[in-house]
Amino acid sequence: MPTNHEFTELFTGQPLMAILRGMGEEKSLALAEQAWSLGIGLVEIPVQTEEDLRALRAVAAAGKSRGLLVGAGTVVSLKHVEQSAEAGAAFTVSPGLDLAVVAASTEAGMPTLPGVATASEVQLALSAGLTWMKAFPASLLGAGWFKAMSGPFPQARFVATGGMDSANAATFLAGGASVVAVGSALEDPAQLPALAKIMQR
Repeated sequence: MPTNHEFTELFTGQPLMAILRGMGEEKSLALAEQAWSLGIGLVEIPVQTEEDLRALRAVAAAGKSRGLLVGAGTVVSLKHVEQSAEAGAAFTVSPGLDLAVVAASTEAGMPTLPGVATASEVQLALSAGLTWMKAFPASLLGAGWFKAMSGPFPQARFVATGGMDSANAATFLAGGASVVAVGSALEDPAQLPALAKIMQR
């Protein structure tokens, strides 16, 4: 049975994860460096275009040289799983829960973080052996969603994704999210001190 218990270790001491979507190779590398300098150890590059795959290859190689892991995001097909593995991704992230993608990613040696938004999806993910999930879109679900899910599913761990920045990250972490994924916030110099403060918690 597929599991993604590896994320428990990967996210230890890591309240933030960086998502660098559609930024191209050069900018992705620069923002990955920004994330790493803040202490954010996990970076995700969504793979929707050939340019995204080039960015993933470059950032994954740069991360590997530092002993840091880079994953592929928006993985919604078996082809995406294959492309992500070939590009050097260490893990995959999906917007929804597709058990075929979960199985293929696990078989390829990449723990996977499926997206969930309902109790039924959380229950299905848990029954499939998955402890960690991506709560998406978190800003629309609201911080209260995490506390609500912790009642029936205390073993579930969530990465809040979608609409997250330095202004609301602490609220979602306090509300029960284990990790918050930030993207465009890394491009805003005004948010960097607040993100650094969250990393020091």
